[in-house]
Amino acid sequence: MQTVTDRSSPGAAPPGAAGPAKGPIANGRPRSSCLFLLTAVMLACLVGIAAPLAAQENQEAATGEEKTPFPAPKETAPQAPARVEVKPLARDHEIRERLEDILKATGWFMAPEARVNDGVVFLTGRTETAEFRKWAGDLARNTQDVAAVVNQIELIAPSIWDFQPAVEGLREQWRGVVRVSPFAVFGLLILAVTFGVARLSKAAARVSLRRHDINPLLQDLISRGVALVVFLVGLYIVFQVAGLTTVALTIMGGTGLLGIVLGIAFRDITENLLASIFLSVQNPFRNGDLIEIAGITGFVQMLTIRATVLMTPDGNHVQIPNATVYKNSIHNYTSNPNRRAEFTVGIGYDDGILTAQEVVLKILAEHPAILKDPEPLVLVENLGKSTVDLRIYFWLDGRQHSLLKVKSSVIRLVKRGFQEAGISMPDEAREIIFPDGVAVRLIAPEGVSQEPAVPQAFEPPETAATDAEGGLRSEAGEIQQQARHSRTPEAGQNLLKPPPEGA
Repeated sequence: MQTVTDRSSPGAAPPGAAGPAKGPIANGRPRSSCLFLLTAVMLACLVGIAAPLAAQENQEAATGEEKTPFPAPKETAPQAPARVEVKPLARDHEIRERLEDILKATGWFMAPEARVNDGVVFLTGRTETAEFRKWAGDLARNTQDVAAVVNQIELIAPSIWDFQPAVEGLREQWRGVVRVSPFAVFGLLILAVTFGVARLSKAAARVSLRRHDINPLLQDLISRGVALVVFLVGLYIVFQVAGLTTVALTIMGGTGLLGIVLGIAFRDITENLLASIFLSVQNPFRNGDLIEIAGITGFVQMLTIRATVLMTPDGNHVQIPNATVYKNSIHNYTSNPNRRAEFTVGIGYDDGILTAQEVVLKILAEHPAILKDPEPLVLVENLGKSTVDLRIYFWLDGRQHSLLKVKSSVIRLVKRGFQEAGISMPDEAREIIFPDGVAVRLIAPEGVSQEPAVPQAFEPPETAATDAEGGLRSEAGEIQQQARHSRTPEAGQNLLKPPPEGA
């Protein structure tokens, strides 16, 4: 079979070429169709790859991120992604808008502005205090996705004629007063009620103590202590309601400490006060008692919280601090009315001691002011250089008779009795004793009788007391009368019990 070739065709094979191919693709049209199909497939692949890249570029343009090309990898290195995609939670403009809105809403800043660049916040504007400026910086640091803060807010220097801070301070004080007004009113009400209850408690305690016959000073101290306790309880309630429990406990605990401090600072005053309490409780003496304290003798006039007042027998007021009274020995001559007096008299060695004792005992037995029980005594006390000393003891009732007067009367009567009995009372200062005697011859002058003189007889006294001795009565009544008409130098309440009637 012979094949016909079209030489005019551009795709004709040149002479000497191989024979034509057999089959369907031997014609030129089927070959073009295959090339078109291959080109379409390649374009589809390119479109599938380019579409995601275009979408990524659009997203980068929207976020404002710049494209950073990666270096071309080597043929031997593993393929890395062309770009790492990070989606931020807050954009710079969102942070800026949020901060500016908050700063303007506070009203503390003038022309506030916030610029944000890559998470770094720049704050500008003006404010009045450093606290507001610091607050703005802390606010920016605590904002989400903020890396750093540059606080450029300026402080406004206050004017010297700006009274706004003073006005604001006064307003704040007034607000504080208004806020505490209800507590103040309630506290004053509680204190008023507590004061009334304290006075009633004091009066009730005083009445109760009077029924038990307690010393007036103790009555006053105990009643005042009860009132103080009631008042402190009310004060604690006021502080507790006001929320000042610590202050209340401090006050309650500080009362004891304050007492210790005052006791140390006013030691002498406190000592006298405590001594007056003990003396008024123990009652070692009463009004009108004759006592001796620290060498001072006198009749008790009054006992105050500071001193004990005495009226001495010579009519002087003496104030003895109660601490001294309490520490020293107290001689109370009135508690036991019987008092003993004594004195010494010397007789000559040639005189009989027994005779002298009988003379003295007879005088003491007949004396109206001397008590028979206890009985008087006449004792030999000492053998002196020129005398035998006799010690005479006797008792008297101190409420009726004066010790000084009775002693004076007894000495006078003993001297008279010794003279009547011929008992000598030599004085070693003016007499010299010759044991063997001295021969003396008396030469009477002319015209003088040689008869010895007869001693004059001593008349016995009509009474045991003379006018000079004042009747031997006690001078306590006279001194008390003088004390009632005199000015008492020590002011204050008398803490002593009055003397019993008839004393």
